[in-house]
Amino acid sequence: MSEALPPAAERAPRLIVETREVAHLEDPLLYASRLWPLAWQRRGDGMVGAGDAVLRIDATGADRLTRIAEFWRAVCDAADVDDPVGLPGTGLVAFGAFAFDESSAEHSVLTVPSTILGRRGGRSWITRIRDARQAEFAPDPIVDEYGSHWSATLGPGRMDPVAHGDAVRQALAAIDAGEVGKVVVARDITGTVPVDADLRRLVRALASGYPDTWTFSIEGIIGASPETLVTVHGGDVTARVLAGTRPRGADADEDTAIIADLASNPKDIDEHEYAVRSVVDALRPHTSALAAAESPFTLKLPNLWHLATDVEGTLSDGASALDMVRALHPTAAVAGTPTRAAMQLIRRIEPFDRGRYAGPVGWIDGAGDGEWAIALRCAQFGEAGESVRGVTAHAGGGIVAGSVPEAELLETRVKFRPIVDALA
Repeated sequence: MSEALPPAAERAPRLIVETREVAHLEDPLLYASRLWPLAWQRRGDGMVGAGDAVLRIDATGADRLTRIAEFWRAVCDAADVDDPVGLPGTGLVAFGAFAFDESSAEHSVLTVPSTILGRRGGRSWITRIRDARQAEFAPDPIVDEYGSHWSATLGPGRMDPVAHGDAVRQALAAIDAGEVGKVVVARDITGTVPVDADLRRLVRALASGYPDTWTFSIEGIIGASPETLVTVHGGDVTARVLAGTRPRGADADEDTAIIADLASNPKDIDEHEYAVRSVVDALRPHTSALAAAESPFTLKLPNLWHLATDVEGTLSDGASALDMVRALHPTAAVAGTPTRAAMQLIRRIEPFDRGRYAGPVGWIDGAGDGEWAIALRCAQFGEAGESVRGVTAHAGGGIVAGSVPEAELLETRVKFRPIVDALA
C-alpha cells in the first residue's frame, strides 16, 4: 500500500509495528530489492528495508520538509509499537531522501517499508509493519542471492569540464561583486546501466570500500556520504561539517605534506569556517548547550582528505531529527552563504536540477530520533527502460575568493571517484 501526503495530519494512518530480536544477520542486503534497494549502513551496522511500502509520504515545494515532519509526527502519535529490543533503528522507522532545492521537480519522500532488517552492536532484529486496516503482516522476506556483475556506461552531463570552468568564473564574479561570500558549484556526469542491474552490488561495494561513511540507497539514490547532516538521539544532537578537500597522496610523506597545506590554506580555512558557522547558527535556537571545536581536524578517507569539525549540543525544545533537518538544510557546505543568495546563484549558473544530490538522506524513528547525512558521492537511478536505465551523478566544490577553476575541476574529479569506481 502507498499513500501520498494528505493535506491534513488527521488523515494519518494507524500503523501496527512489531520488532523482535533474531539470530545474527550476516548480510541484510540479501533481503532487499535488486532494482530498488532500501538501505542505510555504516561500519557494518544499519538497516535494510524489504517488501512493499506501507506508507509513502511525498511532498514538493518550499514547505515540503515542514509538511513531511508534521505528517510523520501524526503517524507516530497514532502508531501501536511493540519493541522490546529498544536499539537505535528498532520500532517504527521511515527512510527519507529529500530534494536539495525547494524549487526542484524531484519529490522529497519518506518511506515506511513493510519489513526492516537491522544490525547494530552485534545484535540483529526484524521489524514488521502493517496498516491497522490490514489483517496480517506481510510475509517475511527471503534471501535473494546477488545477481551477475555489471558496469555502467558514463559520459559528460550537461555541465562538461569547459562549462564547469565558466560556471566557477561566474561564481567568482558574484563573490567579487559582494553577492555571496561562498557558493558551491556542482557538475554532472550521466550514463546508463543494464535494465536488470542488481543495484545491491553497488551498495555493497560502497559499504566495503568506504566503511566510515554513511552508505545509503533510498528512492533510487545510492551513495557513500562522509558528511553527517545531523544525528538526534535521546535529546542530544550532533553534526559533522566537511569543507576543504585534497586528494590523498601516493605515500605517507606526501599525505603529511597535503595535510599541512590543507590545514593552513586560507581559501580552505575560509570555506570551512563558512560551513561551520551556518551549522552552529542553525542549531543554536534549538539547543541549551552547543559546542564546536575552535579548529578543524583532518578527516582521512580512502581517496581524499577533508577539513572536519564536529558540533554537539543538547536539544531544548523537543525538536525531532526531521525538525533539525529542516533547520539545517541547506548548509553552507553544499549551498553557500548567505544561503538565499547562494541558492539563487546556483539556480542561475548550474544548467540542471540537482534533484536529491546534496539533499538530506537518512532515517527517523517513532521517537523523533534519527541519523541524516548529506547525499554526496552518489548517483541517482531512473526508472528502467526496455534495455537500460539512466543514472546521473554529481560532484561539487565550494567557491570562495581565491578559488582557481582548474583546481576546482580536479576536486570534482576526486569526489566523483568513489561512485564512478563502484559503477565501473
